[in-house]
Amino acid sequence: MIRLSIPLRQALARLSLPLMIAAAFGIMLLGKADTLLAERLRTHLSDALSPIYAALAEPMAAVRSAIQDLQDLATLREENGQLREENERLRRWHASALALETENQMLRRQLNFLPEAAPAFVTARVVADGGGTYVRAVLLATGPQNSIRKGQVALDERGFVGRVTEVGSRSARVLLATDMNSRIPVALESSRARAIMTGNNGTRPRLQHWPEGVIPMDGERVVTSAEAGAFPAGLPVGIVRLSSQGVPEVELFARLDRLDAVRLFDYGLSGIIPPEAVARPEPRSGRR
Repeated sequence: MIRLSIPLRQALARLSLPLMIAAAFGIMLLGKADTLLAERLRTHLSDALSPIYAALAEPMAAVRSAIQDLQDLATLREENGQLREENERLRRWHASALALETENQMLRRQLNFLPEAAPAFVTARVVADGGGTYVRAVLLATGPQNSIRKGQVALDERGFVGRVTEVGSRSARVLLATDMNSRIPVALESSRARAIMTGNNGTRPRLQHWPEGVIPMDGERVVTSAEAGAFPAGLPVGIVRLSSQGVPEVELFARLDRLDAVRLFDYGLSGIIPPEAVARPEPRSGRR
């Protein structure tokens, strides 16, 4: 083994970096001077290294696949734990629902309860948004064979949407619950307190005029009230959400931004009086 002196090793260490820079600079000049030669060198180098890359690619792919399988296994284990917890909660809710159903049937038998008849309804397709007198309204395509009238309740598959305000021979307009002209009598399901849900042209209507001593709680369900005979009681509306200022608002169950079709229910209520039925005062006679 050849032993180098310390001064020689130090000289070689000092010269290694300049020599590498000079070699790189020379290779760059060679590539600029003779592009064809540089291209051939790159091609030969790629041909020489491609089998090595191919040989290394398979174990690397196998390693990546194994790592992905381990990650998927951990994810599945976590999801299985969550599903077990959800199934347990659903079993408890199912047992509670069966107990409540049995109790409800017993109480109905004791009270000789007469169930309400199912209301008639028609399904109409939404063909336009907005327009007309109101900001938050939708236009429905209806046919002359459907007996649509003002005041009918519009629902989607989730909950309350609005009410019919205009009826034509082939169309009808529904005033949405979020419009500033909308005033819906509602009830807080937990406290059974009455309130008015007023639209503000935003995504969440506000609650107003609830009884003194009652505070709407965040997460409390809101349903329609039968006050004034305008709506039936118990239609699902939404959930109370407190704004950043502490104002109680209602997060609607219905997806008003994705309305494709609505169902118009006729509950036979006369709480909404059509304008032509309102008595107008007689004109005053002029002075003589």
